[in-house]
Amino acid sequence: MLRFAYPIFLWGLCLIPLYGLLFWSRMNWKKKAIKRFGDPRLVHLLMPDKSNARIRTKFFLMAGSFLFLVIGLSNPQIGSRYEEVKRQGIDLVIALDVSNSMLAEDIRPSRLERAKQAIAKLLDKLNDDQIGIVIFAGDAYLQLPFTNDFAAARLFLSGVTTESIQTQGTAIGTAIDLSVQALPKGNNRSRAIVVISDGENHEDDAIGAAKAAKEKGVVVHTLGIGSEQGAPIPIVEESGSRGYRRDDNGNPVITAMNPGMLMEVASAGGGKFVQASNSDVGLETLVDQISSMQKSEMGTRAFTDYEDRFQYFLGMALLLFLIELLISERRSALSKRVNLFGTKNTK
Repeated sequence: MLRFAYPIFLWGLCLIPLYGLLFWSRMNWKKKAIKRFGDPRLVHLLMPDKSNARIRTKFFLMAGSFLFLVIGLSNPQIGSRYEEVKRQGIDLVIALDVSNSMLAEDIRPSRLERAKQAIAKLLDKLNDDQIGIVIFAGDAYLQLPFTNDFAAARLFLSGVTTESIQTQGTAIGTAIDLSVQALPKGNNRSRAIVVISDGENHEDDAIGAAKAAKEKGVVVHTLGIGSEQGAPIPIVEESGSRGYRRDDNGNPVITAMNPGMLMEVASAGGGKFVQASNSDVGLETLVDQISSMQKSEMGTRAFTDYEDRFQYFLGMALLLFLIELLISERRSALSKRVNLFGTKNTK
């Protein structure tokens, strides 16, 4: 298979007919000028070293050099081989809690920001896996459909805030159900869900959702982020100053991580529970657990490896150009004896 890497340069071939027209016009003008000067046969006798054959040869060499130069600049490429590349991996959903409690700063810089940093590091460790991102608070939404474009995943992840979902709460069960629905159907690949939350679930049956996911062959892991001692939830006051969310009695609302709930969800989902700390978020431990899952083939893809061939054409262009420079329009004493161009020597 042949293709050109830079086909726009091929427009330069249009200059060759123009060059030929100019050459023909020049030769025709010279012929008419000689006729005006005198009898062409007599003029030829007066200029025995003049060779029209050499002039035409130089023209064809220069035109050929330009032809090869244009083709070389367009960089012709030849498809030399086809390869079948097998890709194996797992389908992974990250279910990320974006409720207001994730703004607590018992895990620096905050629970949510530290979780996003951990997910970004997770993306660096994935190879042929596919990932999707679900965000949840009082409801759940698919933030990123399944992809192996991890650069796009980072872009979507960077835009996640607690304002991404207006309905407040922590609906872990809804997030698990949506994650299962988002997983690709009709394949035998290993599938897993990682729920990242502080575990304050007050909305639904998260344990029941994890059991249902396990029955469908989906492993549910949980990552608890936050401290059991808890921390207040920071807010920005109307005056622009920084404060903390308060209850009806004016006391700061303290949000604490609920490891018991997350342990039960992981157990029901056949997965593992890991608790984050300021020194270690713990997501890498789950990555190792996920990596140990049997990875199934994700399909094959065929591609052609194109090899550049521009160097041959540029080399030929240079060679023809050098030959053109070495050929004189007038015959030398040696060329008179050799007579390469088929002209008659007259004395």
